[in-house]
Amino acid sequence: MRQRARTVFGSLAAAAVMTFAPISGAMADTYWQCVPFARLISGIQIFGDARTWWSQAVGKYETGFQPKAGAVLCFKPTQRMKLGHVAVVSQVLTERVIQITHANWSRIDGTRGQVEKDVTVIDVSPAGDWSAVKVWYDPVRDLGGSTYPTEGFIYPDSGAQRAANSGFNQAQNAAIAMANQMASAVRPGAGALSILTQAADSTDRVAALIQAATSRDAARD
Repeated sequence: MRQRARTVFGSLAAAAVMTFAPISGAMADTYWQCVPFARLISGIQIFGDARTWWSQAVGKYETGFQPKAGAVLCFKPTQRMKLGHVAVVSQVLTERVIQITHANWSRIDGTRGQVEKDVTVIDVSPAGDWSAVKVWYDPVRDLGGSTYPTEGFIYPDSGAQRAANSGFNQAQNAAIAMANQMASAVRPGAGALSILTQAADSTDRVAALIQAATSRDAARD
């Protein structure tokens, strides 16, 4: 129950970050590319196409093959995704299931360049090293049919992580304050936690995916 509540709080906080972020350039057009968005919310200062991030990280940032909140997951280029892709880990749910926040992936209401928060990603690599993943695709409300090869994770340095955490905490506090106001308006006397928990229980769309992924892992052991 507490995990589900934290998931909802995370979504609200990310929304608050987007609400209060300064608007300039591409932001003003509400069309996000994955690279500037990942750089903004992770604090990792790498520039250039997503396919170059992994090689650029060498000597600048720690890299690895285990997901951590705040790390950037680097997707390899494919025939349909020639520039690669980068996404920021929102939270680690199990050894094989994470949530990411990223931009310009699904078509939302037929439009690209949108931001998606807390998107489910499942490790489907034979070795369990996150070298191949499936990603939630909003138009079908399920995991997409494609399997994507990845390079691994780039971890932010401590300074960038502290700055990101500070900004996230401020946004989370603002989001919770807004949620309390909404709770009072919708149901006098009810707190944000109770309403958000009920909402999480009714919209826990990743629970079945986690169960399926862990069941497959157990069957292979």
